[in-house]
Amino acid sequence: MVAHHVVDALPAGATLLRNEPVQARSTARLTALLDAAASVIGEIGYERLTTAMVAEKAGASIGTVYRYFPDRIAVLQSLSARNLNDFTSRGLSGASDSGVTSWVGAVEAAVDGIAGFFRDEPGFKSLRFGDVLDVRPRTQGTTGNGTVAQQLATILSERFSLTNDADLQFRVEVALELADALLARAFALGTDVEQKFVAEARKVAVDYLAGYYAR
Repeated sequence: MVAHHVVDALPAGATLLRNEPVQARSTARLTALLDAAASVIGEIGYERLTTAMVAEKAGASIGTVYRYFPDRIAVLQSLSARNLNDFTSRGLSGASDSGVTSWVGAVEAAVDGIAGFFRDEPGFKSLRFGDVLDVRPRTQGTTGNGTVAQQLATILSERFSLTNDADLQFRVEVALELADALLARAFALGTDVEQKFVAEARKVAVDYLAGYYAR
């Protein structure tokens, strides 16, 4: 099992936790609470999540939940941040793989990485990187997809000589937003057309960027 980084995943400058874990036991307890939240969200969606559900799923007291999280929104924000951290550290690895020889392949690998999280990470298809949460003010100056886009733009610039400017980051973010909409549909019902939607998500993202950059 891949270890989840909890505290490192929190947005810069954010104070989502009542108490940050300083010992391995506390970190494990916090991880278990977020794992429980992800499991519940995978079953019923993020909208209906309550702190009591998190406590019950984790086999913990409600007091333990409130020791770390002031409310359910903090749980959702922390899980979103963990999803983002895990994806930028693991899900984007395909785009950096030495076997990928073009920006097209890197973008396709990134879309496949997101699809893998939709498929394998509990609760991800509902919560994703937290952009679905209409919580204001936002703790970061960008969205979750925007952060992923910045990371992917850096990869495209460093590996394939695309100029890493505001235009590239914006266009990559648009491409990922388009792909996200199709991937959300792909995994909404678990139908037999899942792979068709994933393939279209790759195509749409690449075709959009190909309008600005040579293949």
